[in-house]
Amino acid sequence: MINTNATNFRKNIFEMLDQTIKFNEPVNISTKSGNAVLISEEEYNSLMETLYLTSVPGMKEKLLKGADEPLEECDNFEW
Repeated sequence: MINTNATNFRKNIFEMLDQTIKFNEPVNISTKSGNAVLISEEEYNSLMETLYLTSVPGMKEKLLKGADEPLEECDNFEW
């Protein structure tokens, strides 16, 4: 995570946006009022999907069980 203050962020906004978008590198921006975190749209969408999936009753357990299942025992689907 890149840590910066609002003044430095303003000076380097395009470089920091590029870093965030290309490498999913979050930017923590400190101000007198508090802090804000800039993340890429891809990272945001990933977080929202994770929150949604873990909010479905029983889904977290199914995902953890599926992650532990050997690949050889998984069904092969044609999409």
